[in-house]
This record gives sequence, C-alpha cells and structure tokens, in this order.
Amino acid sequence: MDSVNVISGTTRLYAVLGDPVTQVRAPALLNPLFARLGRDAVLVPVDVAPARLADAVRGLTAVRNLDGLLVTVPHKTACRVLADRVTGAAALSGSVNALRRLPEGGWEGANFDGEGFVRGLRTAGHEPRGATVCLAGAGGAGSAIAVALLQAGARVTVWDADPDRAGALTARLAPHFPGRLAAAPGHVDADLAVNATPMGLRPGDPLPFDPAGLRPGTLVADIIMSPRCTALLRTALEAGLPVHYGEPMLAEQMALYREFFELG
Repeated sequence: MDSVNVISGTTRLYAVLGDPVTQVRAPALLNPLFARLGRDAVLVPVDVAPARLADAVRGLTAVRNLDGLLVTVPHKTACRVLADRVTGAAALSGSVNALRRLPEGGWEGANFDGEGFVRGLRTAGHEPRGATVCLAGAGGAGSAIAVALLQAGARVTVWDADPDRAGALTARLAPHFPGRLAAAPGHVDADLAVNATPMGLRPGDPLPFDPAGLRPGTLVADIIMSPRCTALLRTALEAGLPVHYGEPMLAEQMALYREFFELG
C-alpha cells in the first residue's frame, strides 16, 4: 500500500490550474505517485478564472516552495504565452499543459497531452500511423493532439466551433506536415474521430459531432475524463462503434511528468 502524503513545512508544492477544476484527475494520480516515490510533495487543484490567470501565474512564481504547474481547460494556450521558454512540441502546438520552474526564474512550458493521447491509443491496440483522423477541437489539448498524431504518421482533419482557430492551427502546422493536415467544417470518413473540446464536461452540452454520421468501425475517442462515459461515447456505443476513454491520455503522461519535473 502506498504511504500517505504528510504535508509539513518541507513539502514541495505543485498546482493544477483550471476553470473549472472539479473534474481534474491529476491529483488522484500524481499524489499517490509522490507517495510511492517517497517525495515530500503534493499537487492541489487551483481554480483560476481566465481574466486572473496572468496574475495567478505571476503570483505563484513568488512561492519559493512551488516547483511546478499543470494546466487544464481553458488555460493551455494562454499559459504558452506566459511561459518564458517552451519545448519543441509546445512551440508547434502553441499550448502547454505543464510548467516547471527555471533555475534563473520564470517557467519552462511543455505539452504532454498529445504524446499521452498517442501512447494511450497504442496501449489499447490502436495504431495511428497511416490512419485518417477527424479531430474536434483546435484549442490547447486539440492542437497538442494534432501535433502528436501527425508526428505518429496520421492524416488529420481539424474542426473547431471557431473556424478561425482551426484555420490558424492548420496554417501553423501544414508546412511541417505537408499534405496530411486540413481544416474542415465537420467530420468526414475516418478511422478515428476524436473529441478534444470541453463539450461533454457539463450536463446538457451539445455533442461535438454526431457518431451516427461516421462509418461502421470508426473508433470514437473522447479526452474528457469525468464523466468517464460522456454523452458522445454513450451515443457512439449505442451506434455500435468502438470507443476510447479519456483516462489513458492522463495515465500515460505520468512517466513524462516524472521526467519533466525530475521526480526520479
């Protein structure tokens, strides 16, 4: 059994920033990891409205026993701008989901959503190389997933409720992946259809796309982790389509977080 985290004056702090944070699963995974590793550390959720995000990140820089931040909806793109330095994948996606303190001060940003998503697919037996993917969402998580899928050898069509955002993502990435990325107004014939939008977090949210319009055998994936079986995935199952849940994307990021935050 894992030892229990005991918070004391020597405890190192990590925070996950979001709006809302009631759905975040990272504390339930990272705090047991800290305990298993014998790390005197704790991750707590921090609810920050977008209008106060810059103030919060600047303020947290002054907390000397705070070593890192995780970032969730809707702050991933904004935190890319607030980072003093970013990794290559984060620069391509234009978003971050993790920030670590730099020795000279400030933050270095990375985005592990995409690699975590692709690893989760492969662990479940779904190889993205050569697949045609329709991706709903060109925000922070969606942009990172698009990058990772393209790096894995997939062809990707991106849709977003904001067409300008989808267009900006494809314009940024197309030169790096010629002929394998396009923006489209909706989902087309695909091997994999992914929801990388927040649609489904709240009861009554509309579906990001209608699984009934997909061809038989299309894998439907949702990156939302709570609820586990979103309205999109329930509708896909009712239509006889295979589904891929959101939890593996985060679970597969644990090793990446360990390396990034130098947890041992």
